[in-house]
Amino acid sequence: MRYGAANAFVGEHVSASVPRAGTEVPAAAGGAPGASLAPMDFDALETQLRQAHNDDVTPEDMMSAAMYPKVYQEFKEFSSGFGPVECLNTRLFLDGPKIAEEFQVELERGKTLHIKALALGDLTKAGQREVFFELNGQLRSVLVKDTQAMKEMHFHPKALKDVRGQVGAPMPGKVVEVKVKQGDRVEKGQPLCVLSAMKMETVVNSPVSGTVTKVHVTSESSLEGDDLILEISEGE
Repeated sequence: MRYGAANAFVGEHVSASVPRAGTEVPAAAGGAPGASLAPMDFDALETQLRQAHNDDVTPEDMMSAAMYPKVYQEFKEFSSGFGPVECLNTRLFLDGPKIAEEFQVELERGKTLHIKALALGDLTKAGQREVFFELNGQLRSVLVKDTQAMKEMHFHPKALKDVRGQVGAPMPGKVVEVKVKQGDRVEKGQPLCVLSAMKMETVVNSPVSGTVTKVHVTSESSLEGDDLILEISEGE
């Protein structure tokens, strides 16, 4: 391996540390990077990709999957859920369209979608909003997750009414005190926790005798009606 001459703009202190032009440089220990790796079986990789994704495999797919398998898999999963987002310009993809904004998406030569953003619906308890838009002049809507709002939302499992050991909140309120912990043995009618609502405190009693298997709340937890407080394994 030989080095060429340094550029004229490279400082003397840098040039001094670089071997002169024509100087022999010993090979790196262990040989060239990757020399010890087994050859890539591209035929097997192509078969694997076709079976996994049921679509045509391009040379770009092959190289991406070979060099960055995890990133490629994440990309394919994203594309499967959201479609050909590469047809959108960067601003629309990252920020979304503004209300009343019109834009075009060219899916392929001669196939262009004309889209106009119309309105956003209210946030649902599931953290979704209904997005209203026109597609080629026709009114459409779709539910999308509001990821920013979901970060601030509180999701709590509900007690199943047909499972006696699942204790739910009898009304909306805040947990004042939890009187038991996981592993405790409780008897039917024993106080489990205290809720506060409308300046009144309510004691939640155990509906069955058994062992507490999981507690889903802490002091100061805010609950809606039927939110799961704790679970009891009956009879244990």
